[in-house]
Amino acid sequence: MLIGEVARRSGVSARMLRHYDSLGLARPTGRTVGGYREYTLEDIRRIFYVEGLRSLGLSLRQIARTLDDPGFTPSTLVGHLIRGTEERLNREHELLERLRTVDAAEPAGWQDVARIVELLRGLGSQSAARRQQAVLAQAEHASIPVEALARAVLTESDPNVAGALRWALARGGGDGIAILASGMASDDVDVRRRAVLALAELTDDEATAMLTGALDDTDTTIRGHAALTLGARGVTQAVPTLLGMVVEGPNDVEAAELLGALARNADWAGQIMSALVDELAAHTADPAVRMRLTQALAEMPGTIALNVLRQLTHDDHRPVALIASGLVKVLQERPNDETRAPRTG
Repeated sequence: MLIGEVARRSGVSARMLRHYDSLGLARPTGRTVGGYREYTLEDIRRIFYVEGLRSLGLSLRQIARTLDDPGFTPSTLVGHLIRGTEERLNREHELLERLRTVDAAEPAGWQDVARIVELLRGLGSQSAARRQQAVLAQAEHASIPVEALARAVLTESDPNVAGALRWALARGGGDGIAILASGMASDDVDVRRRAVLALAELTDDEATAMLTGALDDTDTTIRGHAALTLGARGVTQAVPTLLGMVVEGPNDVEAAELLGALARNADWAGQIMSALVDELAAHTADPAVRMRLTQALAEMPGTIALNVLRQLTHDDHRPVALIASGLVKVLQERPNDETRAPRTG
């Protein structure tokens, strides 16, 4: 079969067939009387081998070795090709994400594009100081690549850099909320912790709703961050978690202060007081818990906790009784008409 016929039937151009011939990859075994290349069925089969291996990403040199070395095994080469392809795909994916980041920032000109690229390079630095500097420099501009900041805040372990990222993210508005939402859905508790801290810096309704959902998280730290933020915003759904924080200890002072603020809402004052009394009844044998609950009662508005504190002056645990006695004196001097501005939540 002459070269033109082979080209038509194989789909390999005559020029490429000649190239294969010159390299010794797929040479015709015969010649016609007129000196033209003549391919046998075995020659054509080798051409298809060459084309098949090229489709796997092998170089022509690798193909020659594969076909001509009887002792050559493909496993090592195929493994190398797999790793190389994975690395190439990773680079392509990084490029795609970089392009999407630039596009999402809606740059006004090439100067903005260069600035965003510089930020992305800075965020990829091994130096925490360099990452922080890149974030702070970016935040000075009107156009902020919020999505890039949101992705970075979920992976940043350095507290100073993370703080800078949250600050810059808050300045950029709520455009990164979807990425933070994905962080809150992560199985990695550290990612969720970073996400809840970033959400606490955002004041829009969507962020508040996500923080409310975080009250059901399995991690106590995440629940605590969410409850303290929501309590400061007057969201009463945080009350059970705040009560738990008073009982368990971490951040009990902050939690007690927020419970007192929420109790200024007349609709919630009675419920919060009842809950504190119930916890006292449930922890009769634990003086540390009773002391925290006693101190939380002092945060209640006006004198609504006075009668309960009077009862605690006779508590079986002397430290609790002493604290209650001191608080009773303070509350007795507190004006009964202390402001109880209602809060909604």
